[in-house]
Amino acid sequence: MAAQKAKETAQAYTNGPLTPNFNAKDYSIFFAAGALCCTISHGGMTPIDVVKTRIQIDPALKGNSLLVAGRKIVAAEGTKGLLTGFGPTAVGYLFQGGAKFAGYEAAKKYLVEASGSQEAAVRNRTAIYLGGAAIAEFFADILLTPLEATRIRLVSDPKYATGLVSGLTKIASTEGFSSLYAGFIPILCKQVPYAIGQFTVNERCTELIYNQMTPEQKESLSPVSNFGITLSSGIVAGFAAAILSHPADTLLSQINKGHGPKGSMVNRLLILGKEAGVKGLFAGLGPRMIMTAGLVSSQFIMYGYIKQALGARPGIEIHKE
Repeated sequence: MAAQKAKETAQAYTNGPLTPNFNAKDYSIFFAAGALCCTISHGGMTPIDVVKTRIQIDPALKGNSLLVAGRKIVAAEGTKGLLTGFGPTAVGYLFQGGAKFAGYEAAKKYLVEASGSQEAAVRNRTAIYLGGAAIAEFFADILLTPLEATRIRLVSDPKYATGLVSGLTKIASTEGFSSLYAGFIPILCKQVPYAIGQFTVNERCTELIYNQMTPEQKESLSPVSNFGITLSSGIVAGFAAAILSHPADTLLSQINKGHGPKGSMVNRLLILGKEAGVKGLFAGLGPRMIMTAGLVSSQFIMYGYIKQALGARPGIEIHKE
């Protein structure tokens, strides 16, 4: 599947325009595939995300392993405690995932065309991956931020509200609509590095693997081999995404719980970061790396299969041969 995709794209470069002429149907498929893969993966990871967030913000759980912290949460709140925030997570990443994946396809197309030639695009491919990921994530986060604020509030205080709608409306009515976007800058600091790690590292890992093969080997890859390549590249990309974004993720959890001084967002971030220190900023990294590796790898696998099932045309490949 991947080899055929690369072949079709290479032919497009040679015989037609620099990039495919995607239409509204193509982008709707990209959006639907991204929305489904992200809401399924993030929704399924809710228990791990609950434990990770509690380790970040609950002094009684800081320093605990994923398993130990999870047992303590279940003992205190029952198994339903591990599903706290499932609604905001599923809905938030439905919109964010669709916007991110469709946005990345659009941004990559624009940046490849701006390069002027195939050779320039290949030469500057890392910058294209970085820029495409950052652009896509910025717009996706506009949709995600209010729902992420609600999720973190529910996870940090399960008694705050009964679910997504009640939590969202309570924050807006008691603290003002602007409070739903109080974490927009921190979430950009978290999600943009996350997206950069997710897309850029995945692209380069995939390229590295394929460059070890002969053209004949690429053509004869089995579905199992393609699956393994997507899985392994996604796992490495997930680790990178977790490490790059974790300090901001910790600060976001603190801010949405109401921790830290008042004042400008930059000042709050600086003070909270100084108080936490390096060790505090990376609290809960282990569980998050496990979670993120699963998220990213499963998303790329599902995204590819869903696009194929919906009849999407191949995306843009600018790997160096």
